[in-house]
Amino acid sequence: MSHAPEISRRALLSGAATVAAVSPLGLPAPPARGDSRPAAPNILLLTVDDMGGDTPGCFGGRADLTPAIDRLYGQGTSFHRTHVPVAICQPSRSAMLTGRYPHRNGAEGFEPIRDDVPVLNDLLRPRGYLTGILGKASHLTPVERFAWDLRADPPELGMGRDPARYAQAAATLFERAKAEGRPFFLMANAEDPHRPFHGSAAERIAFTPEQRATMATPSRVYTPDEAAVPGFLPDLPAVRQEFAEYLSSARRADDTLAAVLAALETSGLAAGTLVVFMSDNGIAVPYAKANCYAHSTRTPLVVRWPGVTRPRHADRTHFVSTLDLFPMLCRAAGAPVPGGLDGRDLTPLLGGGVQAGRGSVTTVFHKSAADTRYDMRGVHGPRWSYIWNAWSDGQASYQAENMSGLTWRAMVTAAATDPAVAERVAFYQHRAPEELYDLERDPHALRNLARDTSPASAAVLAAKRAALDAWMRATGDPAHDRYPWRR
Repeated sequence: MSHAPEISRRALLSGAATVAAVSPLGLPAPPARGDSRPAAPNILLLTVDDMGGDTPGCFGGRADLTPAIDRLYGQGTSFHRTHVPVAICQPSRSAMLTGRYPHRNGAEGFEPIRDDVPVLNDLLRPRGYLTGILGKASHLTPVERFAWDLRADPPELGMGRDPARYAQAAATLFERAKAEGRPFFLMANAEDPHRPFHGSAAERIAFTPEQRATMATPSRVYTPDEAAVPGFLPDLPAVRQEFAEYLSSARRADDTLAAVLAALETSGLAAGTLVVFMSDNGIAVPYAKANCYAHSTRTPLVVRWPGVTRPRHADRTHFVSTLDLFPMLCRAAGAPVPGGLDGRDLTPLLGGGVQAGRGSVTTVFHKSAADTRYDMRGVHGPRWSYIWNAWSDGQASYQAENMSGLTWRAMVTAAATDPAVAERVAFYQHRAPEELYDLERDPHALRNLARDTSPASAAVLAAKRAALDAWMRATGDPAHDRYPWRR
């Protein structure tokens, strides 16, 4: 692997944004390819692992936490009502790169995408794209179908936690793209802030001393006093400790984005590059990742497309899914958009336009990382959040990776003496067939109104049932025949 020049974080954070030429169609016009086909933008897809939708400073988190993400936010269009279709890593990424819900692409859990379902690389390859992936290649299967031209796995990237190695690998692809006169698609996947968090006891267990030596220290490390516990969890000392570790890992994820973006600037290709930033799902704690709560699937989404997006434009109105990135990127590349997609091209929104039919979003969950089935469906709008737990029968008990850290253990311990925590612990393990939350009055989804007999709640519940029923029918959801309120 060749080494890129050293790239400082300050260079990225103080540099000026560049703007590409614009074609008559309003799409960017990168350098010509030397043949008769229209030029296409480079694509840089930046993902972080298990970062909550409100973690970056520009999305409501700590103002000092994510300077690189905040800078990107200022250069492009951000979407504040974006959700991933499913809140677990491999299914989320498979859905994004197919534009289809898990039950329609075959990857409900950690299974491969079906052979008859097009993946993004299938559409980009005929357009001459050079493709690369940094981290998470094993989370897009069958791996051979993606046929990456450059692949760097976590051990080559400081266990996915060394920004400098990400920058070096990215620079290798950028230089090759320039040398070959081809557009590139690079998917750069930070392992942070996935467990084990920086500085945690779990980190010392999960990685050998030799592996830890390759991992960078975050440019800012947080203390428990600086950690704000999300309102959907109890504020206990061990929870606060874990969130401090999470914030430090989130900062290192930001360091990684800064390094890759700086490498892009150094390459001279930034003006012709469409950049997308997102997280694959929410934080790996109870009531977040591997569920259908709004804070399970909400993701920060920023798109910087020189000549198309408006600097610092924030869309706080439309509900967007990361499924929508697939048709958007196909269009950007000049590739045919396959039929049968669940995602909708969000290009009209990039410059501040309006799209009808974006008043809510539907999310799903099928299997835990241990391959245990917990079917859930969610319908989320600006005020109301509805969840159907198909698995909840009063006997089945939920168990997932998000319960492996300090937070769940602290909750279980506190439940012995704190009735409020005991109620949260018991509910998380067993749930109820339906959940309904008024997020305007209850933003942390603490009071389930599904059994509220008031006329207002009953009317909302009936409407949400009808909406989910229609969605399940329209998408051929195999769980539809078990939905008690189907028509």
